[in-house]
Amino acid sequence: MMRSSSSTIYSSLSLFALHLLFVLSLFLLFPWFSASENQFKLDGKVLELDDSNFDAAIANFDYMLVDFYAPWCGHCKRLAPELDKAAPILAGLKKPIIVAKVDADKYRKLASKHDIDGYPTLKIFMHGVSTEYYGPRKSDLLVRYLTKFVAPDVVTLSSDSAIKDFIDSAGTNFPIFIGFGLNESMIANLGVKYKKKAWFSVAMDFSEDIMTLYDFDKVPALAAIHPVYNEQSIFYGPFEEKFIEDYIKQSLLPLILPISEDSLKSLKDDQRKVVLTIMDDEADEKSKGLLKVLKSAASANRDLVFGYVGVKQWEDFAESFEVYRKTPLPKMVVWDGDEEYYTVVGSESMDETDMGTQVSRFLEGYRGGSVVQKRITGPTFMGFIRSQIGTIALLLIFTVLVVVLIFTMTREEPLIVGTREQAAEDSHSTLQPDSTKED
Repeated sequence: MMRSSSSTIYSSLSLFALHLLFVLSLFLLFPWFSASENQFKLDGKVLELDDSNFDAAIANFDYMLVDFYAPWCGHCKRLAPELDKAAPILAGLKKPIIVAKVDADKYRKLASKHDIDGYPTLKIFMHGVSTEYYGPRKSDLLVRYLTKFVAPDVVTLSSDSAIKDFIDSAGTNFPIFIGFGLNESMIANLGVKYKKKAWFSVAMDFSEDIMTLYDFDKVPALAAIHPVYNEQSIFYGPFEEKFIEDYIKQSLLPLILPISEDSLKSLKDDQRKVVLTIMDDEADEKSKGLLKVLKSAASANRDLVFGYVGVKQWEDFAESFEVYRKTPLPKMVVWDGDEEYYTVVGSESMDETDMGTQVSRFLEGYRGGSVVQKRITGPTFMGFIRSQIGTIALLLIFTVLVVVLIFTMTREEPLIVGTREQAAEDSHSTLQPDSTKED
């Protein structure tokens, strides 16, 4: 009896030990296992994340917008109240989007892991996979923009009013593709692939008024619409996935793209060369005439991106392509989107007469190889200097050099027998830390 009782107790203790060991192993091997939504107070406020809970949050929530900020950053301070206003609205969606923030200046290892090189940086995490957020930062527009990420991959529209409502609700931040009389299965995969870049829909029931409005005369037809640029185009096939995807990729950008700091981000994943036209002022009447010519050229050369910038609008960018005060404008170059560009021999600048012929001659010269290859002047290094991380790094390097210099100047020389050397100087300047930092 004693043996049996002891054996039972021993077995019970062994089972308890095994259970305890299993639970402990879960906590040790999978620290996120203990995290649940109860760990985070979901009250519609912006979550504060750090090294200890970031991975748990990403694992728990399907959709998260994370603000990587620095407390001293002015842009970050202006963004914070907009996120505070957007957070409860986004959390209340049918598919909630949680808004969170990380002090990237304090948790630098975490920031480095997610390739943060400036403040503020916004990233969207969808099922654990991140993509950088380039959309608007005002609360109402931010909510509309982010709603895109939890919408269906392809929306089915069944009436004229449904088409109008879809266009209105989509807003102006993304291009819109509508397949009129097109089977959903033909663009389903592409709707998933390009979900982060555009709206996709199919319409089976519509009137002739819709055909007139979107300028197509037969079906199936795939319309690409850019509301912000008041621009649209139609694709009639062939409706094989390769050709449809080529059309979608080319139509993600408008025919002619105004170059700005924000629009440059949209070129990030586009491998096409950029035909860049540099003019004095984008807004003057002469430029408007040139833009019409460029739009016609762009529609016939979809293997290239056509962009334009005014010196008045962005002088620093224009100077990267050797455009200075006395440079004749307009000037056209072909840019690789990185550090190299090409000028075309005989087409270094344009005059106001027959611009259409001059643009055609420029493109013929480029395609014929009559070019001079050049490198942009300084943006890579200057971009580093102007970035917040670059500024901090340079300040640190400067501080270290000053400290070394001070140490060298004030260090006592070794004693010489029978004498004591006097310091060459009795005073030195003290480095005053800069109380402000660049955003």
